[in-house]
Amino acid sequence: MFVKICGVTTEEDALLSIGMGADALGFNFVPGSKRQIRPTVARDIVRRLPGGVLTVGVFRDEVKESVVEVVHQAGLQAAQLHGQESAEESSWIAQRVPSVIKAFAAGDPAIDHLERHSAKAVLVDAPEPGSGQVFDWSMLDGRERGCPLILAGGLTPANVANAIRVVRPWGVDVASGVEISPGVKDPIRVREFVIAAQRAGDEVNPTPDDFDPEAPRPYDWRDE
Repeated sequence: MFVKICGVTTEEDALLSIGMGADALGFNFVPGSKRQIRPTVARDIVRRLPGGVLTVGVFRDEVKESVVEVVHQAGLQAAQLHGQESAEESSWIAQRVPSVIKAFAAGDPAIDHLERHSAKAVLVDAPEPGSGQVFDWSMLDGRERGCPLILAGGLTPANVANAIRVVRPWGVDVASGVEISPGVKDPIRVREFVIAAQRAGDEVNPTPDDFDPEAPRPYDWRDE
């Protein structure tokens, strides 16, 4: 089970998340967000990360040229488009960055035209993205989208296993559910979340369609 820890704001939390078993880190560039980070700060964090970790920039209704500029400036591997970006805008960005993850609110009919966005994965969040609210997971039960599905929206160490059993996603995404305060991760919650997600993933045993199957896996302190 692919696990993405989003809203990372410090090197300490980035290394903590990786050490606890996360596969990807999300850096929020949305203006006004409590977890917003400057591209230069994200760049300095990314430069000190071990190989094999997917680094993702989160954007919402940003000018497409700015998205590409920030992704390259910070040395990121993917752009997560979390707004009302058109298919044309998403595809334009996808031609200029390594990967695009297109996010949709649960129930958004635009998700039925995902293929037009040239995305390598789709993320489904609550109707109010970033609110930390849980939505009706049965809305996604058994729905194939033709690319990996990442589930977000109010996930916590206590409910992520049940969410995985219901939705059977390729991956899960969490921010507020593993925090002490906005942008500050809780080591215990991060570890509990990763363990619960991985165990539930083993139970449902989905066949992953990874971004890069041959890429090395993230550093894991348990291997020492």
